[in-house]
Amino acid sequence: MMNIIVAAAEDGAIGRSGDLVFHVRGDMRHFKELTMGHTVVMGRKTFESLPKGALPGRRNIVISRNSGFVADGAEVVTSLEAAFEAAAGTPEREVFIIGGGCIYAAAMPLADRLYITEFKATAPDADTFFPEINAQEWRQEERSEIFTDENSGMNYVFVTYCRRRGEKYISEP
Repeated sequence: MMNIIVAAAEDGAIGRSGDLVFHVRGDMRHFKELTMGHTVVMGRKTFESLPKGALPGRRNIVISRNSGFVADGAEVVTSLEAAFEAAAGTPEREVFIIGGGCIYAAAMPLADRLYITEFKATAPDADTFFPEINAQEWRQEERSEIFTDENSGMNYVFVTYCRRRGEKYISEP
């Protein structure tokens, strides 16, 4: 199963100057719970933004156009397709695309499920955005209660979308 996991503002903002737009403990805990024991795939810039390097307890695959790039604790491949090939024959049951913006855009047509943390805020100074979620292609499967970050007071929810496969989409009136 190929999943995308992302934290996004209401305007789709996900990054600013090589960092996340929001740092919320509950979102980080949710990310860890979902990805632990699985394969995570990310772009080079996302890998370089990780404060401690490769994520422990997960197989890390980094995509870089530079075939000489070395990422301690991670495998390096030169394309999304190569990342999927590398992940295909492993015991990890699921693959999670964890960023950045270009990798998300390339992976959207291939993903089976989206795990989105929706922050009830905008990030006007953001420079990286998540692709729009097309309701004709995606069906909301789950939506959590509203959580409030105790440090920032920011509200957020966890939403899971599944790809529509052969089902008819009927728009809302």
